[in-house]
Amino acid sequence: MKIVNGIKKKFLSKRLSALVAAGLMTLSFGTADAATVNLNLDETIQRAFENNRTIKQAVADREAAAWNLSTARRRSNPTLSWDTTAQKVGGKYYDNLGYNRAFNNTASIGMPIYMGGQLKAARESAKYALNSADLELENTLQNVKLQATSYYFQVLQYRNLIEVREEAVKTLQEHLKNVNAQFRVGTVAKSDVLASQVELANEQQALVTTQNTYDVAVATLNNFIGLPADTILQPADTLTYNKYNLTLGGCTAYALENRADIAAADYAVKQAEQAKKSAKAGYRPTVSASATKGITGKSVFKDDITDQWTAGLSASWNIFDGGVTSSQVHAADAALSRAKETAAKTREDVQLDVQSYFLQLKAAEKNISTTQTSVALAEEDYKIAQVRYAAGVGTNLDVMDASRKLTEAKTNYFSALYTYNTAKASLDRYMGIPVGIDVTRYVAAEQDGKTANKAREDAAIESEAGEVPTIGEVAPVVTIDLEQSSPLPSETVEQELTK
Repeated sequence: MKIVNGIKKKFLSKRLSALVAAGLMTLSFGTADAATVNLNLDETIQRAFENNRTIKQAVADREAAAWNLSTARRRSNPTLSWDTTAQKVGGKYYDNLGYNRAFNNTASIGMPIYMGGQLKAARESAKYALNSADLELENTLQNVKLQATSYYFQVLQYRNLIEVREEAVKTLQEHLKNVNAQFRVGTVAKSDVLASQVELANEQQALVTTQNTYDVAVATLNNFIGLPADTILQPADTLTYNKYNLTLGGCTAYALENRADIAAADYAVKQAEQAKKSAKAGYRPTVSASATKGITGKSVFKDDITDQWTAGLSASWNIFDGGVTSSQVHAADAALSRAKETAAKTREDVQLDVQSYFLQLKAAEKNISTTQTSVALAEEDYKIAQVRYAAGVGTNLDVMDASRKLTEAKTNYFSALYTYNTAKASLDRYMGIPVGIDVTRYVAAEQDGKTANKAREDAAIESEAGEVPTIGEVAPVVTIDLEQSSPLPSETVEQELTK
């Protein structure tokens, strides 16, 4: 518990969860119709919270669960109905009847007294379904936060790789100038010129591929956070290395206590238990109360109005139903076993998730140090190769090979940074770092008998997150302005790099 509390304090102090209240907060850093949007990671996550449709679907699921609970509660209330009929009488036997019109009004009140426990089980099941929907909403928020972070890091990663490829192209262009100069004075062969031109062309092709990948990454992020796909983004962050000091045991212990999907799976077990109780209600009798009041009347030859009422109890007991109830109980028991297995598997999967991303994080951390050294060595090797070639003691192949190794070393360094940062974001998510509500506080509040709305309020990381989320109008589809021609995102990056 001490380890878990320490982790929680560490992450909550960063106020990551302040970014979300299921779209209740607003942030202004650009407009959807702007050609260029400047944003950092926190703003990216906030925009995803406000515009991502998966979150809105989860909010709608939560509201549906709340109304289902309301329906289950109201089934125990009394019901009132009113029936009325009016008739006009005529024909061959009219004279013998003595009236030509008749009417009947009946008001009835009914109320279930005992339904074998079925109504109570339905209420409890609906209550747990609402609790589960709250946790699924939190789970969705955490997933959206991770996805937005990953897409944002992809943009940063390919932006870095464009810079690496740009530097490689410039380096090879300068080298080709030197080779041409030496060829003109007869100190190198034509094959050196051709080989240098081929190497430059290959690097230019690699640059184009990287630029295209960057453009796709920007379009993907735009789509996820609710911007037109052709919006040009100007990320304010860079991929950096900040040491992660937690242990695998501490991360796993925190995850087992705080993962929203674990708590949701436990509520699914409780729902299955209530479903079994509801099925067993078929073995028991049912009792209901009813009262009616009726007014009937006839008119024309004589007026004859009758006023009567009845009240009483009715009971029924299905002694033998052909084995239907028994089959329903067995089916509910099987569903309960499945829910328990799902809950157990969820806990096992959580431990695997945490271990996988923790190990990935540690491996990337080691690679960062290694690739930093490789970049320094590759830069020195390239300088030596250039000097040797200029002095006539080295070959053109040595220079191009050193250039490729330098590009590869820089690519590996940025890849290690990207892997480390994405692994850290993934580990945060799969540990269950809260975004809107603290899962442990929510479960504790529910176990104390508090309603789902009150539990949300008690478990809210920020006051806005404690408010009951509500669904709104479906936002229009974000479309590209086909009348406006705009540059590709990678073209703006190239302009920045050449400044």
